[in-house]
Amino acid sequence: MGILDNIVQWLAEQFTAGMDLISTSVLDALGTDLTLFARYFPGAETMYTVFMAMGIALVILGVAFQLLRNFGIIAGLKAEEPTKLAFRGGLFLFLVWNSGAITRIALRLVTPAYQWILDTELEEIQFASFLEVFGTALGAVSSPTVSVVVLVLAVVLAWNYLKLLVEAAERYIVVGVLVYTAPLAIACGSTESTANVFNSWCRMLAGQLLLLILNAWCLRLFAGMVGILMASPMSP
Repeated sequence: MGILDNIVQWLAEQFTAGMDLISTSVLDALGTDLTLFARYFPGAETMYTVFMAMGIALVILGVAFQLLRNFGIIAGLKAEEPTKLAFRGGLFLFLVWNSGAITRIALRLVTPAYQWILDTELEEIQFASFLEVFGTALGAVSSPTVSVVVLVLAVVLAWNYLKLLVEAAERYIVVGVLVYTAPLAIACGSTESTANVFNSWCRMLAGQLLLLILNAWCLRLFAGMVGILMASPMSP
């Protein structure tokens, strides 16, 4: 069974080396500045200007619609107070126009926590050493199935780490979508009837930024666990 052992060991080494490459690339690329998002979704920058124009138009149309209610042109609907409506419309026009700066401020607020998690010194994760660790742990078992068991354990560990990486990438994309569609969401806050959309967007953005940080924390936590496992596999 020496040939089988060698084949299984080579497959495991190639698989784990690929996981090393994937994990390093994803952790280095993801962040809170959305540079990678703009690179791989170039249309987002162009569509942002369209959303900006649509947001301004929505604010103007919303305020105009509410004014028509006040003048009784549209009957049977509850109207907002004109002074409050004008102030709110002007405020949200300003917010829509500066939505890019607002979202950048929100991203900068979470950047220190995100970077602190990524920059924390942990035991370097080495998926390739997984074979050596479990080879030592199972070395007392004289069986041709040891290499197969090691390969299965390596695949299970790598698969779970890959799922964490995919989750982090998905969270990153969702944050990018929320940021680049911000003008439309902010414009909905100009009237009371649509303010719930703006409030929901604010809660969603805050929640996704928090989850982005928690995803980074989970990745680092997983990496730390693997580092300890590699350093002392037989410890209780």
